[in-house]
Amino acid sequence: MTLRKGEKMTISIQEHMAIDVCPGPIKPIKQISDYFPRFPRGLPAAVGRSSALRPAVSQPSVSPAEGPREDDEDVDQLFGAYGTTPAEQPAKSQAPEEVVDPEGYESDDCTTLGTLDFSLLYDQENNALHCTINKAKGLKPMDHNGLADPYVKLHLLPGASKANKLRTKTLRNTLNPTWNETLTYYGITDEDMIRKTLRISVCDEDKFRHNEFIGETRIPLKKLKPNQTKNFNICLEKQLPIDKTEDKSLEERGRILISLKYSSQKQALLVGIIRCAHLAAMDANGYSDPYVKTYLKPDEDKKSKHKTAVKKKTLNPEFNEEFCYEIKHGDLAKKTLEVTVWDYDIGKSNDFIGGVVLGINAKGERLKHWFDCLKNKDKKIERWHTLTNELPGAVLSD
Repeated sequence: MTLRKGEKMTISIQEHMAIDVCPGPIKPIKQISDYFPRFPRGLPAAVGRSSALRPAVSQPSVSPAEGPREDDEDVDQLFGAYGTTPAEQPAKSQAPEEVVDPEGYESDDCTTLGTLDFSLLYDQENNALHCTINKAKGLKPMDHNGLADPYVKLHLLPGASKANKLRTKTLRNTLNPTWNETLTYYGITDEDMIRKTLRISVCDEDKFRHNEFIGETRIPLKKLKPNQTKNFNICLEKQLPIDKTEDKSLEERGRILISLKYSSQKQALLVGIIRCAHLAAMDANGYSDPYVKTYLKPDEDKKSKHKTAVKKKTLNPEFNEEFCYEIKHGDLAKKTLEVTVWDYDIGKSNDFIGGVVLGINAKGERLKHWFDCLKNKDKKIERWHTLTNELPGAVLSD
């Protein structure tokens, strides 16, 4: 190749690449980590960064086939001088051991998940638990716009289901929502206050996908004192597992509020079906269409049956209906009041949800309710009762 006077020599890209990639024998390329060796926990502070880096930088590179790298050997020698385990290290030179607090994440959750302000009140006389959800602050952003559409839902544990689920309204595009809503559980007994826990969850509503969980907190109800409001301002926590192995005997079919009154003027027993709470779901949509039937037995003439209206798609229906049984006061001691709750179905037989029997052969609160009615004429007495899935001698078909 001849060059004219003043013309510079040019090299093609192919020749350039050939020169660069073929300089001689191939050697492994040093990684950046070779210059910054990692020491396990417990290395004393006396091992300075400069002493650790110096041997690593000065070591020549060798191929993997030649055995372990010399810088690795130097690191092993460093640790050999001070011991490989915290137990072998001198007490004075030992670095402080890192302690993991199982509840330490709460402080981080406060900044990432947010806080919730609410209050609880157990109304012992009316067997009601009032949960006032005030506001949340600093919630975790869940949407693309850096905000969220938060709402709060409540469950009573054990037994989380739609039957005891309550929720607030949804507030749009905010990380600091203010609800000021009071949600009420009816039919709460002193026994519930001892063994149940209130789970409060904050979620983000999404119209096009599943709603997303933000954070939760759990309050054992035994922390509350009857008829005293207790205020809380708590950091939300990550989702905790629900115990699936909880005692099956704790499962309930629901509660029913019944009033009894013997009217001297009418010479009759007045039975009030006021409301039900936490009923078992019998339909595929997770709800029921409940109604209530009452019988005063023995019923030789088959005329004692009364039935309430059907309440659609609810597990906490309000009936507020009263039925009258004309009977002499002296004959009530021989009678039994049977109350059953049913799920109404179109085109097929109705489903039995649960029932309760009040009378001389009953026990506990059911017996006490019956006797209080007999002893207190012309006085209406209301009591909550737990529904069971079996009734002795009852005809479980509608």
